[in-house]
Amino acid sequence: MKTLTVGARAIELDKDGFLVDLGDWSAEVAAALAAAEDIELTPDHWEVLELLRAFYAEFELSPATRPLIKYTALKLGPDKGNSLHLNRLFKGTPAKLAAKLAGLPKPTNCL
Repeated sequence: MKTLTVGARAIELDKDGFLVDLGDWSAEVAAALAAAEDIELTPDHWEVLELLRAFYAEFELSPATRPLIKYTALKLGPDKGNSLHLNRLFKGTPAKLAAKLAGLPKPTNCL
């Protein structure tokens, strides 16, 4: 089991680096997870992370890439809801990496 240290807390991660306990998520945890991926979170990142958390709250699953793109386009418009924008923000693996940073489970069809 891996751990991520955030302040004085040790957060448990699974073998893929996703949170074991989704309740451990916070903005500080997201920033630490992002730093481990060599990403500095910008307002554009946060917008997608908050959208993903809303998606998870509504549907109780982490979306794969296509549903993520469609949902982002629906909620944020076509300028942000496209694969180019999401791939740029999340290093070419938007569904998997964004879910990790949002403190959600790995999407079921992501390797």
